[in-house]
Amino acid sequence: MSNPSELGEFLRVRRAALQPEDVGLLNYGIRRVPGLRREELAMLAGVSSTYYTRLEQGLSNNASEAVIDAIARALNLNTDERAHLFNLARPGTSKRRTLTKPDKVRPGTLRLIQSLATTPAVVLGRRSEVLA
Repeated sequence: MSNPSELGEFLRVRRAALQPEDVGLLNYGIRRVPGLRREELAMLAGVSSTYYTRLEQGLSNNASEAVIDAIARALNLNTDERAHLFNLARPGTSKRRTLTKPDKVRPGTLRLIQSLATTPAVVLGRRSEVLA
């Protein structure tokens, strides 16, 4: 991580831009700071609040792509913001990393599983998502 303060600032700004209602959470009373709490964002991303806090404060510099991707999803980042987050969090690998399009089933594969009407079949993508 070349500049941890840039990553922390980006995460703080994006977290402050989200309201609990935007991500399906209940708002309990008055908040001292705008936006989501660190604990709420960590819960949405599936990481510990301590780990997320360390990332935001620049104390951890070894976040995996899966963690960065989970945080990007929790923050509802668009494609450009997601790419920027990856560039901030993992500058050494950001040049090699390309944002991939979602997997799609090839037409021939789809015709094949449709022809097997009585046989159960499933097509999985690279990230184990069900495509067909």
